[in-house]
Amino acid sequence: MAVTVSLVALFGLVLFFLLRSKTLGYGSAFVAMMFGFFLASTGASGPMNELTTAIIKAVSDMGGQG
Repeated sequence: MAVTVSLVALFGLVLFFLLRSKTLGYGSAFVAMMFGFFLASTGASGPMNELTTAIIKAVSDMGGQG
């Protein structure tokens, strides 16, 4: 749950800065948001969550060995 909230905050922040720098238009942002929303309701959400968790665990394990 904490990872999901953190990722939502991260992606929201990235989207905010892309919109602010006019790199991404409002229409494109809406399409990206809707794509993510509908992707979350498919069978791909489970593997995507597992992949994200594995990447976060691998990155945190690399940082702890220094």
